[in-house]
Amino acid sequence: MDENSIAWVEGALVTIDQRALPHELRELRITTVDDLIDAITALAIRGAPAIGVSGAFGVVIAALTHSTAGVVDTERVTAEAHRIADARPTAVNLAWGVRRTLAKLPQGVQAMLDEALEMLAEDGRVNLAAATHAADLVQRLCPARPLRILTHCNTGRLATTAVGTALGALNVLHQRGALAEVIVDETRPLLQGARLTAWELTEAGIPHRLTIDSAAAWAMATEEVDAVIVGADRITADGSVANKIGTYMLALAARHHGIPFIVVAPESTRDIATASGRDIVVEQRGAHEVTGFGSVATALDGTRTFNPAFDVTPPELVTAVVTEFGVLESPGEARTAADAQTQRMYREPPAANTNGSGLQRAPEVTKGGLPKRGSSASSEVTSGDLPKRGATESDALTNGARPSSGSAWEPEPGTGSFFDPPAPDTTTDEYLAALTRSVTELTQGQPKAAGAGRDIAAIARGLYAKGWMPGTAGNISVREGHIAIVTASGMSKGELTENDMVLVRVADSAPIAAARRKPSAETTIHTAVYRAAASAAVVHVHPPHATALSVGATDVTVRFSGFELIKGLGGNSPHTIDIPVFRNHADVPTIGTDIERYLTDHPDAPPVLFIAGHGITAWGETLAQARDRAECLEALCELVTLTGRRDITVGDHGFEEDSQ
Repeated sequence: MDENSIAWVEGALVTIDQRALPHELRELRITTVDDLIDAITALAIRGAPAIGVSGAFGVVIAALTHSTAGVVDTERVTAEAHRIADARPTAVNLAWGVRRTLAKLPQGVQAMLDEALEMLAEDGRVNLAAATHAADLVQRLCPARPLRILTHCNTGRLATTAVGTALGALNVLHQRGALAEVIVDETRPLLQGARLTAWELTEAGIPHRLTIDSAAAWAMATEEVDAVIVGADRITADGSVANKIGTYMLALAARHHGIPFIVVAPESTRDIATASGRDIVVEQRGAHEVTGFGSVATALDGTRTFNPAFDVTPPELVTAVVTEFGVLESPGEARTAADAQTQRMYREPPAANTNGSGLQRAPEVTKGGLPKRGSSASSEVTSGDLPKRGATESDALTNGARPSSGSAWEPEPGTGSFFDPPAPDTTTDEYLAALTRSVTELTQGQPKAAGAGRDIAAIARGLYAKGWMPGTAGNISVREGHIAIVTASGMSKGELTENDMVLVRVADSAPIAAARRKPSAETTIHTAVYRAAASAAVVHVHPPHATALSVGATDVTVRFSGFELIKGLGGNSPHTIDIPVFRNHADVPTIGTDIERYLTDHPDAPPVLFIAGHGITAWGETLAQARDRAECLEALCELVTLTGRRDITVGDHGFEEDSQ
């Protein structure tokens, strides 16, 4: 199975039977829903992302089983989907995977299988992105030396499908030469740390020591630990983290000792429909897991037990949650699901400070590597002790304020679509039943994101009036989770309405469902920005001065200095900014690929760019901020034209590895 722990082979789900490890690498072949449910409940398959993808394939198995002459028995498949989703109640990914595949039911079995296969491929990409972001964060927060990281349970490729989450981050650190060793909690009662994580670390050649769970706090007290990194099975709207039992006590100990406590999980593990950790159903498992191990009894017959499979860590103990989209700072600031939906919590990584000579100066840190409050890294820190660049409008949202007009969008009450999360009191059965009833309707028509559509249309009309979106040129989008709402192709931006929008997947730019309009041809530019940068809105326009300035400049950066308007572009310096210029390919997805590669390799790049002889793209935490940055860039280019400045330089700042 190479680097993947799950595969689809000749009509069967093939995976590793985790019960047999570490002594035997046993393959498990699943062809029935009953076998899948047994494998999940018996922990032959475990880990939130892994059971999510497995659940998706389980719905495919149900559809294959209940098909006659190419006709699928919808009711029976839906009933089987209910059973799969209920196999384990705490991890949100299982029901998520089931819902996502079941949504393709009206399109037939092949469409369902294609969706499950896409989820399988997507999981590896998502995990690698999250792991890389987490490794970057750990290195920013911890001392500049090989680190000692403590982890709990198993979060590697066995718990996902490839790469892993927290364990993936450890592997990235190891590859960078930044990891001294991993301290592995054995993870009672089923010893996932001892049996699975130690096995994966051995496979990867990563130095590690195994310890009993109750020794973890003492390891921190004796300065054996620089940071704690764990995964998650569910992250609620307020930032509470449900994870393997024992996680909560690690967070308490880490906070007491001033050690970063970092959670790494895919965005699909975030459950903004559940308001807080108090609303999570924690799975209780059998007494035999505590009173014995294997065939050996360790307690008297009849001994009563308390055996929760998970605990819930409150948000104030979490330094940061990291997903494929980046660092979610201050996860405890959002107190309701509604706030979490409208809040743009992903921020840019903390900027390194500089001294007068231009050399990088690290922020003052406490023991354990957390920046001190009031240190030179920033004048503000979040409740999770991560420095941030400064108060923004999104910070006001964390205090219960609503976004001001035009600054961010929120769905109007009663206008939610199929893509909205279920209400907090919706059961899995109710949600799946509603999904089955509505999926055909949704695949026949265009769902409306009314609030976002109105905001996009209003800003588009304003930019059209400036002459920046002539004819049908230019496009605007807003991101909401895995989905982007983007202007439709072939529409005059001066006549745009809320109905002229298309929903696309951020992962691959594909439309969510059949629609009467096509997404803009330049959608791939927008989704490239969303995948590579912390952003919630993108504006792509064709203003004359900026477009003219970029003519003839390809695969370079343009450096501006000495203009007050530089402050409005969101760069690291208020005095100088290097803006990349990308080649204008006839094949637009190639432009998107170039942009994504550059932004991934240059995380400090400003949130604006040129496409040579074509136009500019700007992004921000809100739609208004993205528009404002585009306006500032055009005004800056106009000033250059009017003043005849000759000190605007063109260089290869950062394009050396990208030039063709």
